[in-house]
Amino acid sequence: GLKVVGKDIKEVKLVSSGAGAAALACLDLLVDIGLPLENITVTDLAGVVYKGRVELMDPDKERFARETDARTLAEAIGGADVFLGLSAGGVLKQDMVRQMADKPLILALANPTPEILPELALEVRPDAVLCTGRTDYPNQVNNVLVFPFLFRGALDAGATTVTREMEIAAVNAIAELARQEQSDIVATAYGIQDLSFGPEYLIPKPFDPRLIVKVAPAVAKAAMDSGVAERAIEDMEAYEQHLQQFVYHSGTTMKPIFQLARGVEPEKKRIVFAEGEEERVLRAMQIIVDEKLARPILIGRPAVIEQRIARYGLRLVAGQDYTVVNTDHDERYRDFWQEYHKMMSRKGISAQMAKLEMRRRTTLIGAMLVEKGEADGMICGTVSTTHRHLHFIDQVIGKKEGAKVYAAMNALVLPNRQIFLVDTHVNVDPTPEQLAEITIMAAEEVRRFGIEPKIALLSHSNFGTSNAPTAQKMRDTLAILRERAPDLHVDGEMHGDIALDANLRREVMPDSTLEGDANLLVLPNIDAANISYNLLKTAAGNNIAIGPMLLGAA
Repeated sequence: GLKVVGKDIKEVKLVSSGAGAAALACLDLLVDIGLPLENITVTDLAGVVYKGRVELMDPDKERFARETDARTLAEAIGGADVFLGLSAGGVLKQDMVRQMADKPLILALANPTPEILPELALEVRPDAVLCTGRTDYPNQVNNVLVFPFLFRGALDAGATTVTREMEIAAVNAIAELARQEQSDIVATAYGIQDLSFGPEYLIPKPFDPRLIVKVAPAVAKAAMDSGVAERAIEDMEAYEQHLQQFVYHSGTTMKPIFQLARGVEPEKKRIVFAEGEEERVLRAMQIIVDEKLARPILIGRPAVIEQRIARYGLRLVAGQDYTVVNTDHDERYRDFWQEYHKMMSRKGISAQMAKLEMRRRTTLIGAMLVEKGEADGMICGTVSTTHRHLHFIDQVIGKKEGAKVYAAMNALVLPNRQIFLVDTHVNVDPTPEQLAEITIMAAEEVRRFGIEPKIALLSHSNFGTSNAPTAQKMRDTLAILRERAPDLHVDGEMHGDIALDANLRREVMPDSTLEGDANLLVLPNIDAANISYNLLKTAAGNNIAIGPMLLGAA
């Protein structure tokens, strides 16, 4: 809070209301962090804690006794920079708030009714910065921000006690997290956008998923540094990675990909983001830069991108963390549209049209960057439909050698399994030949996640129970796969439940060639695939979908 109001902790004057265990513990910690003891005035039920007072005194409280003529909170509060309330509802009056110093920090933490309601304090002092213990006001101070992660770090390091250094490490980690940008998960959970460090956001939200990853390692390290850790954590980075699994469900599936990405030399991980002005893209950018996963290239207007980075409280710096392809002006524009015209001149694209398309179609610009070797990969499609984007990718990049078809594969990270589905977005009614090719491409992609594909060809028919054309199609697909890719673990056609439950499959079809639960589901047409994917994604709670990943492109 002192950062926000521009005051130095060594110079602020603090008055507290309450002198119980919580208040004294907070004050002791504040003193250890740098607040001078002589700048603190404590008040309780019996008034100011002054030198020589005998009523309701004890040694812990005695430490804070001051030489002062003030005997009540009203007399002590004049000129105070900070009010710390751990007492009872309503004890801080508007009149007292009026007497406080400029930009007072009011920590009114009594629950459920704070020492003063924020609206009453702000009515008399619009410059005040407020914290309460409640969820319905900004800046909720809650021990759930600390305890789970303090103990996590302490236990993981085998700490024999919690030292003051460990407590201070937790404080600093939480403060550092508050100064970082808002997590999109928090923004969604609280329905608050555009929140950056300041009077309304001094402290992370209790549900910020990054708390465990920030606080626990800081505490564990402090335990080691202060000599109380019986199990030193050798590799702090690996420990942080391990904690990620408690945060992001998708982390387990993406882990091998992230590990590989970190190991790639910087000049080979330039990823272009077609919708460079989008909020989701910019938030992801910050994580990508922090985690050193890629070197982002954003397509968009530089001024708009910078304005939005500031609005979302991000820390990205143009030129250093990301580069921009300016849609209003880029020196490569002429070269790009001419190249595009050359590719498409016999396919109905005039020079005029090529110029226009190259200016406004960000996926076309991205595809051109990849094609010309100025980017190593592209993410597009946060806006609009798959076909809109695929159209330009097909024109510029085209299919890989030998491929006759594109397909989209999606991954779902469900509570106890990972499932890949094809083809969710591209082919309306693929033929058996196309399905076989899609299956082989999908299996190859699943292996890149470090997962061995177990493939089920799905149908309303279960090993011959129907002779409908779609059932026959899946049988034909299996026959082609047996011939073309005999090493694949695949079987079909089968019901969805039999695919995901190996025990059930053994009962119904003891001689099935597929062992274990399937993790790659091949569906007969776009309706089946897209509906299955969206139903599963929603029923299992979001934040678990990865993709779509394009298969078949050069």
